[in-house]
Amino acid sequence: MHDKPLAVAIMGPTASGKTAAALAIAREIPAEIISVDSALVYREMDIGTAKPTAEELASVPHHLIDIIDPLESYSVAQFREDAIRLVGEIAARGRLPLLVGGTMMYFKGLVDGLDDLPTADAAVRARIDADAARLGWPALHERLRALDPVTAERLAPNDAQRINRALEIIELSGKPMSELLARRAPPELPFELVSFALEPSDRAVLHRRIALRFDQMLGTSDDTGIVAETARLRARGDLSPNLPSMRCVGYRQSWEYLDGTIDRAGLRETGIVATRQLAKRQLTWLRSMPDRIALDCLDPDPARAMLDHLATLRARHG
Repeated sequence: MHDKPLAVAIMGPTASGKTAAALAIAREIPAEIISVDSALVYREMDIGTAKPTAEELASVPHHLIDIIDPLESYSVAQFREDAIRLVGEIAARGRLPLLVGGTMMYFKGLVDGLDDLPTADAAVRARIDADAARLGWPALHERLRALDPVTAERLAPNDAQRINRALEIIELSGKPMSELLARRAPPELPFELVSFALEPSDRAVLHRRIALRFDQMLGTSDDTGIVAETARLRARGDLSPNLPSMRCVGYRQSWEYLDGTIDRAGLRETGIVATRQLAKRQLTWLRSMPDRIALDCLDPDPARAMLDHLATLRARHG
């Protein structure tokens, strides 16, 4: 018997079947789902985030979905605080907490704790922004790759906010962020976390799934799908493409399409490529998590393998 409650993480790249696996587990074990997705926190963003359907949301209690406006931001620190609180509340109700999603920085922050990195320096950030305005963020991403390849590998070439922060840390501390983070002793969580990772045995099959999902999001015309959803968000008048919400894959490309900088074929192509790149970064994060239980997301029923593992663990927890 264990004093700590049990919680389960279901991680994986986009289109790996995380939601389906979680719902299958919840049909057999009383459970509640905690979303670990930095896009699902936003209200009014349903199509491009592949938000669970109304039926799925009604079938199992869900948390950390639709909690903030797209104008607002939600940090790793906020997620960690909310997730730890929710795990305790769900366990107290006698249900199994399922932490489900693909935002690996949230999982990393939960398990490893928050960083003790140098505080932001406005002058340094402004200087990096000026370099980016002159050279472009992909060039600064290459600069970061030369100084901190571990961190650069996990970031998209246009992830302005995180590239700026990583370069700022190097300038302020003289050391790469990955080295500073590696020195910290991880905190002890108030629950036992078993982590499953849905990873593809054939990357090409995952890529086909990604293309199919993006086509479904795109719909058959601009009056439906993610273009229409992005147009409604733009029409509010208070959002910009630099906000974290509008930098989400799919919305960023749809914004460019509505600006007229790319055509519909370009929207589809760049959206699918960006989603593949996201999946690649997610898999890179997963490989850095040694305690995960890796399962093939292309198997017919990965949830069954999870349930078999959980049967033993739950017996230990009484």
